[in-house]
Amino acid sequence: MKTHNESYPLLPSMASVTGYAPARRLTWLLVGMFILLTIALSFTPWQQSITGNGRSIAFAPLERQQTISAPVDGRVVRWHVSEGSRVKKDDVIVDISDNDPGMIERLRGELRDARDRQGSLGDRIAGLEASRENAMAAAESRVGMASERISAAERGLDAAQATLVAARLNLERQEQLVKRGLTAIRSVELARLDNDRAAAELERARNTLNASRQDHQATMSDRQKVESDYKALIEDANASRSVASGAVRPIETRLARQSTQQILAPREGVILRLLAQPGSELLKAGQDLAILVPDTTRTVVELWVAGNDMPLLHIGDKVRLQFEGWPAIQFVGWPSVAVGTFGGEIMLIDATDDGTGRFRILAAPDPTQEAWPEARYLRQGVRANGWVLLRQVKLGFEVWRRFNGFPPTTTKQGDPQKGDGKKKK
Repeated sequence: MKTHNESYPLLPSMASVTGYAPARRLTWLLVGMFILLTIALSFTPWQQSITGNGRSIAFAPLERQQTISAPVDGRVVRWHVSEGSRVKKDDVIVDISDNDPGMIERLRGELRDARDRQGSLGDRIAGLEASRENAMAAAESRVGMASERISAAERGLDAAQATLVAARLNLERQEQLVKRGLTAIRSVELARLDNDRAAAELERARNTLNASRQDHQATMSDRQKVESDYKALIEDANASRSVASGAVRPIETRLARQSTQQILAPREGVILRLLAQPGSELLKAGQDLAILVPDTTRTVVELWVAGNDMPLLHIGDKVRLQFEGWPAIQFVGWPSVAVGTFGGEIMLIDATDDGTGRFRILAAPDPTQEAWPEARYLRQGVRANGWVLLRQVKLGFEVWRRFNGFPPTTTKQGDPQKGDGKKKK
């Protein structure tokens, strides 16, 4: 059996090949440089970050994309704008007509009737108030007359008491004179008759006073009754007028809606889409007619981050942003050498997720960094990638962390919703 060497004899060219010392030295040099580079990179600073993606939006909700709806049932008569048209506030966008042409006239008739009823109730209230004043004046007059009768009866009672006292003294004197024989019995009889007459007159004066007092009480009750009756009538009329006023307001609202035959632009902006065709298409109240994109005075970026990264975020954290369509070169670990990215800072972190475990953050321009692109470049809806900057660590630690699947290192701050904490290593 032949051996390996016997099967494949050594060629003369191979026998002439010998080791090349410079090549070996170059190899060891490259290996040493690789080891030194690895050690150097292990101690190189590395910027930890959290990635997110989203889009640019307007900070104010009123400046975000909004729809213009139909206020009444009807159909589009004429569009005054087209897609891409720029409008100002209160510019006419579209003319619409109601499905029932006679609705406005009927509503105006109902409104006139309701206002007439409201006016008649107002006149009735005014008449009742005038009648109450007259009735109360008459009642006050009767009360005053009753008071005067009481005063007269009291004076009459005083006179009757004085007359009775005089008659009693005269009777006693006549009786003494009769006993002495100085006067006739007839004088005593006449004196007793005067005394009885004075006593009867006193009783009649007392009865007159009591009757005057009862009459005064009756007039007081009548005055209270007049006041209560008119108060009830006026309150009932006021309630009826309130009902009539309540009936006027819905009619005015319906009439205002029906009279809105022209839809005006709520804000200055650009018409993005027209959603209804003129002519035969029937519209329902509340149906969308057009989409308006208002002009934006303050643009922010809406980023979505994973729920695992949300606890690491705080208000005021720095963000690097790359906008779609804007040439950029981003070095995640070294943001200082990035080109074409823009600085920002977190201004809002949502309190809850979007239902899929993602959390929304809003990033505003960093006043200490380069200004964001102009509005004609950075329109609403432009996609953006973002990197929230955390701590600086060594590259070796970052490789070790990623190899072991540990989370990034975060900073300690105060309340994340207040953003008043101080960063510490």
